[in-house]
Amino acid sequence: MLELAISALIIVGAAFTFIGSLGLARLGDFYTRLHGPTKATTLGVGALLIASVTFFSTRGEGISLHEVLVTVFLFITAPVSAHLLAKTALHLRVHSIAPTPAQVEVADGAQAGETSR
Repeated sequence: MLELAISALIIVGAAFTFIGSLGLARLGDFYTRLHGPTKATTLGVGALLIASVTFFSTRGEGISLHEVLVTVFLFITAPVSAHLLAKTALHLRVHSIAPTPAQVEVADGAQAGETSR
């Protein structure tokens, strides 16, 4: 039963990591490309590390703390680095494909005018 749980964690981790990597390669602009690896890949690597902790802790040598340290480091550094990259992109005025709030208000106003006729 334990091997099944470890295998499921490895498959889930690999799937999330693959989806995050695919997002990095395929998404349209910097901000959406930043979202893929920071969310999906963090979950994927987290699942792989949990599988590794479970596997090596059941081998009789006690709790494996190496993976726990890697997990803590990953979950602390990934959001911080993503935040810093996004703030830098905003400061440098990197173009985004998402509409600005002003464009959304204009579009909403135009739609409200069309529906009131």
